[in-house]
Amino acid sequence: MSLQDSNMMVKQKDGVVTLHFPMLEEVEGISHAFSTRLGGVSQGIFSSMNLSFGRGDSDENVRENYRRICAANGFDPEGLVASDQDHHTNVRIVTAEDKGKGIWRPKDYQSVDAVVTQEPGVTLVTYYADCVPLFFVDPVKRVVALAHAGWRGTVGRIGEVTVRKMEEAFGCRPQDLLAAVGPSIGPCCYEVDEPVYQQFAALNLKDGARWMPESGGGKYKLDLWNINRQILSDAGVMPEHIQMAELCTCCNPDQLFSHRASHGQRGGMAAFLQIRPSERV
Repeated sequence: MSLQDSNMMVKQKDGVVTLHFPMLEEVEGISHAFSTRLGGVSQGIFSSMNLSFGRGDSDENVRENYRRICAANGFDPEGLVASDQDHHTNVRIVTAEDKGKGIWRPKDYQSVDAVVTQEPGVTLVTYYADCVPLFFVDPVKRVVALAHAGWRGTVGRIGEVTVRKMEEAFGCRPQDLLAAVGPSIGPCCYEVDEPVYQQFAALNLKDGARWMPESGGGKYKLDLWNINRQILSDAGVMPEHIQMAELCTCCNPDQLFSHRASHGQRGGMAAFLQIRPSERV
């Protein structure tokens, strides 16, 4: 499925192309975006909107890409706060004191695959190139979160872990939450071996077998989209409050970075989510 045929809105400004969930666009005072690889200044395998540091692109290019995507989406560049992803399930509460960390100044935290805030003007940032982006918005408590769900994070139920952190730290109710499952490698392209399959089978999800069909030769096709949707539903998020992008990164390598499609020769995309600065908690 192409960008235009997915469940996401495609926006373009000054050459910068970003993707947006219609459900989240309707929430007053909330801004979000998911980047594509279009509209930046990076070259070669990073062409052109690479938002990942440490992969071989120059920091100058990456920071210019951040400036461009912020300008196109109305984010204050100084308000960005990045995760520190390592495929675990640690969740960090982000405050105004964290602004700029991971983009403009060093991070003073490690192993953070999910970030939560209720601070207006803080823009959460998490990174992707096949793994599943999870967006969370509580329109009642005015709390937002992002989580990075690779296969390991999905096995660790990072979606549920994030919901519980929102409950614990801010009094959020799962039934109030809006959640979105972003662009990532789809069941069409994500084949895994027996050891990975067994870890998912151990989750004992309702309809789990449906999302992990055998593809032959000891391999299985894994549907991370619906597995994460089921985990969110099991955590108490209402099924009608979960929106799926249904957009495969591996099928769209000219517009989206994909680790599998590029055999690791790639840049990175990012999810952005904020409570707009004019909002008061």
